[in-house]
Amino acid sequence: MTEAARTIVLASGSPRRRELLAALGVPFEVDVSDVDESTDEPDPVRVATLLAERKARAVAARRPGDLVIGSDTVVAVDGRMLGKPADADEARAMLTTLRDRTHQVVTGIALVRDGEASVAHAATDVTMRAYTDAEMEAFIATGSPFDKAGGYAIQDPAFAPVARFEGCQCAVIGLPLWTLHTLLTAAGVEASPPALDRCVTCPARPVGR
Repeated sequence: MTEAARTIVLASGSPRRRELLAALGVPFEVDVSDVDESTDEPDPVRVATLLAERKARAVAARRPGDLVIGSDTVVAVDGRMLGKPADADEARAMLTTLRDRTHQVVTGIALVRDGEASVAHAATDVTMRAYTDAEMEAFIATGSPFDKAGGYAIQDPAFAPVARFEGCQCAVIGLPLWTLHTLLTAAGVEASPPALDRCVTCPARPVGR
């Protein structure tokens, strides 16, 4: 990390985002934003980038000089967006809607420092497998769906809900690493290439990296 970055701050309490950011080999702190995530914006890309920037700006306002990373993930299907399910009934409805179908996951990223913002996003098409009702109920019973947009995790080893995907897997998990790497490099941060096997074959990987 160069002097230009000083402290890097992740404006998220998500353990998955912390694990992903650590794969870039840069030291960082966590300062969770607590912002209103409501919006009337109908476009998933605009929602993801708008909320990512909103989160980053909220933390950057109390941390002058620091480089703050905000991120937001949106699951879109049938012209609507699925957030985190509030209860088992909502998780069941989401997982039933997504079952054996393709939907889009968009993760927005914003880097903010001293009022200046850089914003990007990554979109991935995800096709779910035809999991059974019993599998779905067992997954809901674990409590895992309730902190995840769309009510699922692509990396879940037991439920394994995804049949295939096209795009960046890290974006579905919550932080598209090659997209973030590009933004950090442009901001003067000496980040390492993502130290994850999945990133080697990621379509978002820049040519020559």
